[in-house]
Parts: sequence; C-alpha cells; structure tokens
Amino acid sequence: MGGKGKRLTGFAILLAALLALPHFLQFHHQDLLIFLTINVLVVTSYRLVTLTGEWSLIHAVMMGVGGYTATLLFKHLGAGMWLTLPLAGIVAALIAAALCFPLFRMTQFYFLIGSFAAGEAIRLCWIEFVGVFGGTGGLSGVEPPFVFGIDFLEPVPYYYLALAIVSFCLLILYRIENSRIGLTLHSVHWKAPLAESVGVDTWRYRALAFVVGSFFVGVAGGLKVHYIGTITPNQFGIGFMVFILIWVIVGGYNRFYGPILGVVILTLFDESIRSFEEFRPAIYGAVLILSVLFLPQGLESLAGRIRRWTGRGDRSADPKASDG
Repeated sequence: MGGKGKRLTGFAILLAALLALPHFLQFHHQDLLIFLTINVLVVTSYRLVTLTGEWSLIHAVMMGVGGYTATLLFKHLGAGMWLTLPLAGIVAALIAAALCFPLFRMTQFYFLIGSFAAGEAIRLCWIEFVGVFGGTGGLSGVEPPFVFGIDFLEPVPYYYLALAIVSFCLLILYRIENSRIGLTLHSVHWKAPLAESVGVDTWRYRALAFVVGSFFVGVAGGLKVHYIGTITPNQFGIGFMVFILIWVIVGGYNRFYGPILGVVILTLFDESIRSFEEFRPAIYGAVLILSVLFLPQGLESLAGRIRRWTGRGDRSADPKASDG
C-alpha cells in the first residue's frame, strides 16, 4: 500500500473512531468531547496567526466577540445558528481588521502586550455596558438548532454538528496554509527582510493571518455559546488565553497537527488531574517548562525522535535531518 493509501486508511479509521466515540462515553465526557472539538478549531486558528511570527494575547477575546455576536443576534433578531455562526466570524474578523492598524505598528513583544491591552479593552466593554452585554453576569437563553426533528440540545447530536463544522473549517485552514498565501506567511516569519525585498507587503500578510484567524475563532465562539446557552466575560479572560498558549506550545506549531495534539493530550491530562484542582496551575507550569526543555518543538516532534532512538530512519548523518 502506497503512502497515499495509508493516509486514506488512517483517515477512515480516525473518522470511524470519532463518529463512534460519544456512544461509549458518559454525559459529562460527552460534554468534554464537544468542548474539545471546539477548542481544536481555537488552537488551529491561533496557529495561523503565529505563522507570521506574531503571538497575540487577544485570541480568546476574539472567540468571545464571536460568542457575543451569536448571542445578540439570537436574542434580539431571532437569528438561527446557520446565520449566527458565519456572522460571528465576520464580526470578529472586522474587529480584528480595525485593530490591525494600531497593533501591527508594533512587532514581537510590543505586539504581544498591545494585543493584550486591546483584548482587555473589549472585555471591559462587555462588563461596563450592562444593558447590552449583561455585565459580569453575561447573557443567557441561547438555544441550539432544531432541524428535521433532531434536537441538538442533546450532546451526541451537537457533537456531530460541531465535528462537521470544525472539520470543514480545518479543511479551509489547511488549504490556506498549503497555498501560495501560506508559503508567503512562512516567509514573512522566517525571512521578512528578504520577502520585503521581492515586493511582499509583510504588514498586509500579518494582518491577513490575524483577520482570518479571528474569523475562525469567532465561529468557534458561536459554536460554544449555542451549546452552553450562556456567555460571560470571564469565559474569555487571560486564564483561557494562557491555556491556548500552553496547548499550542506543548503540541508544537511547526506542523498543522501540532496544536491539535497539544489540545487533545492536555485535555485528557487535565481530566485525569481533576481531583488536584488546587495544584493545577503548578502542574501546568511544570508541564510547560518540561516541554520547553525536553521537547522544544512540541509533541509533534516526538515521533521523529522515537524513530531515531529506536534506530528506524536514523538520519544522524544527514545534515538536513530535523525533529518532526
């Protein structure tokens, strides 16, 4: 069987496992599976932003923008989920586009701090404008769709719905990364002066990655709020943003599947340490430090290391060999 055949077989097995998985889980774990599926889109969209070398602290807030957009559209206009999700992404993308002008005058550390300040300003608006956003108590009463007699309030149908939407979004993100645009984003990260010398507008490509990443995380925010039915500013604070960073760093961000590995494995790990709630910050700090020290390229590089340790595919003499 050729490489393509193996990939197709592996994809078919993965798809069958994902479709069967919720039927073997208890209600609590079905909930967890839905949130995990949504978070896969969160980390993958964040990775698109990091392709240009810029790491922001506003991605969680952009998810909240999508969530609040979906909530307001549903509550005040009665818009269904099929309309609120794309509009949630569009509004998040428009706000990101407006923020590009001040934020992308800065780079690296200054961009990181600037994005955090912009995110906190948006989050404070949700708290202060109580009449619109409900203040610290947030908003509630959002419902999932009811289509063809299927009640998506139940976790298993909603999981299938979320899986379909997230898979479609991941396909688009994958196609973007492997297109000419994606290659240019990589060049902006690694060789920005060279890219500018051949006519690449690095500012525009950084802004494009930021806007597109915000669109998809806005969709993720809409997906989440339609399931849990409520939204509050605290759901999208710096604590959640730190988790996004840890998922991406531990999983690795050089390959498309790296952040997905990170969020899946760390979500399972988090579930296993639920009884040690008071020690979770220290445990996650230790996980992050160990990952940076011993797996600087993330979990995505682990397979390559194992192959070399076991003598399979030993490329130590190959100057082009690299982790992962």
